Amino acid sequence: MTDVEQKEVLIITGMSGAGRSTAADALEDLGWYVVDNLPPQMLRPLVELVERASSGLPKIAAVVDIRGRDFFDEISEMISVLRGGTELRVVFLDATDAALVRRFESVRRPHPLQADGTLLDGIGEERTRLGAIREASDIVIDTSELNIHQLAMAVTELFAEEGTAEVRVTIVSFGFKYGVPADADHVADARFLPNPFWDPALRSQTGLDAPVRDFVLGQPGAREFVELYAAALHPVLAGYRRENKRHATIAIGCTGGKHRSVALARELAHELEQIPGIGVSVKNRDLGRE
Repeated sequence: MTDVEQKEVLIITGMSGAGRSTAADALEDLGWYVVDNLPPQMLRPLVELVERASSGLPKIAAVVDIRGRDFFDEISEMISVLRGGTELRVVFLDATDAALVRRFESVRRPHPLQADGTLLDGIGEERTRLGAIREASDIVIDTSELNIHQLAMAVTELFAEEGTAEVRVTIVSFGFKYGVPADADHVADARFLPNPFWDPALRSQTGLDAPVRDFVLGQPGAREFVELYAAALHPVLAGYRRENKRHATIAIGCTGGKHRSVALARELAHELEQIPGIGVSVKNRDLGRE
C-alpha cells in the first residue's frame, strides 16, 4: 500500500455547542473533505477508502457527535482499533457549562440529551458519556472564551499545511460598461489613466501585452496608485486573517476591461504576492468581450 503515511484522518467530536460545525467549516476551507454526523460504524470503511485511494484524495475529517445516540457508545472501541493502522487523530471541542448554557439559550434550542430535564441536566449527561473519549483525544480545544472567528483561526493554525495561504485574494479586472462584479469586496477605478484604446497602435492589444502594460504603468500616478493601494490593503488583509475571512475579491475596472484594468490587476497581484500568508490569483473577467 503506497503513501499510507501521507493519509490523514481526523475525528472531530466534543460537547454540543462547543463549536464542532465551526471547526468543520474551517477544515473545509483548508481543503479537507468533511463528513458530518458520521456513525462510528462507518469510520472503518471511511479509513479503508482513504488508504486505498490515490494520493490525490483530500484529507478526511469525520464529525461524530451525540446525535449518534447508541452508535456513539461504540466510538471509543472503534478509535482504538483504527489507531493501529492509520494516521488518526481525535480533536475534542469543550467549553464550560456556563458557556454552553449561554450558547444554547442564545439560539433557543434544547440540548440533545435534555429530554424533560434542564439544560444543565443534558450537558451533565453528555459530559459523562464523553469522558473517556475526551481523555483519549489527541487535541482538546477549550472554546469557552472563543468566538467563531477565533475558533476557526485556532483550527487553521493547527491543521494548515506549511506554506498554505491564510487568505486567498482574487484580483478581477473588469469593464464598468459590463457592470461591477457582484462579489467584489473592494473596487478600484482605473479610468483616471489615459485610455490606450485611443492609440491605434495599442487598440487591438490588451493589458497582457508588453506595449500596453508599459503605456499604462508609464502614466503619471499609475505606479504610485499600485504601490499605495497595495500598502492600504496590508492592514485590511491582516484583519481578514484575524477574523478568519479566508477569501477576498479585489476588482479593478476601466471602461471595457481590456487595457488599463488588466495591466493594473497584474501589477497589483505582484505587489500583494510579497505579503507572507497571502495567495493571489488574477481573473480578467471581460477580456475578449470587445
